[in-house]
Formats: sequence, C-alpha cells, structure tokens
Amino acid sequence: MVQKAKILLVDDRPENLLALEAILSALDQTLVRASSGEEALKALLTDDFAVILLDVQMPGMDGFETAAHIKRRERTRDIPIIFLTAINHGPHHTFRGYAAGAVDYISKPFDPWVLRAKVSVFVELYTKNCQLREQAALLRLQLEGGGSNGEGSKETAGLLAELSARLAAVEEQAEALTKQLGEESADAAVVATAAHLERKLTGLRRALDALEPGTGGGTPVLPAQN
Repeated sequence: MVQKAKILLVDDRPENLLALEAILSALDQTLVRASSGEEALKALLTDDFAVILLDVQMPGMDGFETAAHIKRRERTRDIPIIFLTAINHGPHHTFRGYAAGAVDYISKPFDPWVLRAKVSVFVELYTKNCQLREQAALLRLQLEGGGSNGEGSKETAGLLAELSARLAAVEEQAEALTKQLGEESADAAVVATAAHLERKLTGLRRALDALEPGTGGGTPVLPAQN
C-alpha cells in the first residue's frame, strides 16, 4: 500500500484554507494546515511534504520570508513551493517569488482545475521518488548481505532492472513536462521547475549507478527524500 503524500497549506485566513482543502481533496492525499509562517516551519521540522502551497500576504512572517527559511534548511530546501497571492504587483513582485525559491506563482482567484493539476504533478513525482528510494534501500541491503550466490544475484539483478526501468519512466515524464512548460511559457517558473526536477532525478540516477555491480562505488549515498 502506497503511503499518502503530505501537502502543506499555509494561509492566515481559515476560509482560504477551507477552499484549498475543497479543491485538493480529490487528490486523496494528506492535507496539513498552517495558519502562519512560523506554524509552517514547525510542521516542516517533523514531517516530509510533497509540495507547499504558500500564501504571500500574511501578517508577521510573510510568504517570502517563510520560503527563505525553508530554502535555507538542508531537510526542506528541495520541497517545491507554489506561491498564492491575491495581489498582482507586476513582474517585479512575481520575480521576487521565483527568487525566493518558488516553482510556481499563482494569482487569486485561480482556476481550481489548474491548481489541482499542478499539485498532482509534484505529488506523483514525490510518490515515485519514495518508491525508488525504498527499492534502492532494499537493493543496498541485499548487496551488503553478500548476495553472491546464484539465486540471490538473480533476484538482485531483477530488482535493479526494475528500479532502473521505473527511474527511466520518471525521467521520461519529467522530460515531457519540461518540454510542455517550455512550449507554454519561457518565464522563470519554467527554469525553476526544470532545475528542481533535474536535481531530483540526477541524485536518484547516481544512487542507482552506485548499485550497479562492478562500479566500485560501495554503499551508495541516497539523495534526500524531499
């Protein structure tokens, strides 16, 4: 059974959180509320999240400052952030969002279908990354356990081949997504999203290559889950 991904919703207005929950409930994932930047950072200390929906205009610590704290932490810096804002101050304001580490920047009122589709992409990538990591960990245990006998070697080779095929499928999906984004727009969102996916997949591919027999890589260091 695949564990549900967690999605962090950050907004100081309860009605906005309710609206986000209504839109994203169809994804059947775990939705976690945070009513302030401080509360969001506290949640990120203990839980892993597939994506963060972060309101820009909040009293105290605003969205930009919250994102800066998230990106400074080793544990959370690679979690994709989608900024939500009710005010459009023009290109400079949007650029500030991307500079803070957002992979997307959406102005309210937004299309619920579009928002749900964007979030589902990151949930799917997160889920596949988790599955790949679990398989890589299993392979590592088998290799460390000295699976040099014929049956053990065949089983390890089979799992390794399956892992490689799954990773190739994710790489193909990410490539198609990047191409689609590039055809639709050439703004900073495309660059940020493509760079994020590239980092994730490069780390996973290196972990897989380290598991290949005869590489001399020893025990691979798996990339961070987020």
